[in-house]
Amino acid sequence: MILIAAVNNGWGIGAENDLLYHIPRDMKFFRGKTKDNIIIIGRKTLESFPNGAPLKYRDNIVLTRDSSYRAEGAVICNNISAVSDYIGSHKDKEVFVCGGAEIYRLLLPYCSLAYITKIYDDKQAEKFMPNLDIENGWVLEETSEEYNEDGYSFRFCTYKNTNPVTLK
Repeated sequence: MILIAAVNNGWGIGAENDLLYHIPRDMKFFRGKTKDNIIIIGRKTLESFPNGAPLKYRDNIVLTRDSSYRAEGAVICNNISAVSDYIGSHKDKEVFVCGGAEIYRLLLPYCSLAYITKIYDDKQAEKFMPNLDIENGWVLEETSEEYNEDGYSFRFCTYKNTNPVTLK
């Protein structure tokens, strides 16, 4: 699995059930990586999407503890085992962990890579993901040039997990 997120200086990812930033180049990066693949999101993240609808051109797995939860066009999984079963039957696709905060923390050990857009800003966040710069076992592998768009400076960074846990 591959984690994908945009974070600010404090590794904040969201506030008021929305992303902190909507930067076109970052959105294009996200679309390019996840299109025609599998994304794993939480219920709150799905509900924050336009019209609360799954993203097009992707298999949307919603990981939720609510066994009665339904979302048209999404695959609902209530535990990691169910996620593993679905992924195992779709080995031709890459799997991206796309948030929110609880999903990032839960699935981080299973991710072999992380694509992190580091936005050099201190906007107030309510939701955070683990800081991969200090997280045990994560190493910064690659950093892009610095971009400036919509008043923000940012870089695309690739982290590698030196010891990912295998899904069973």
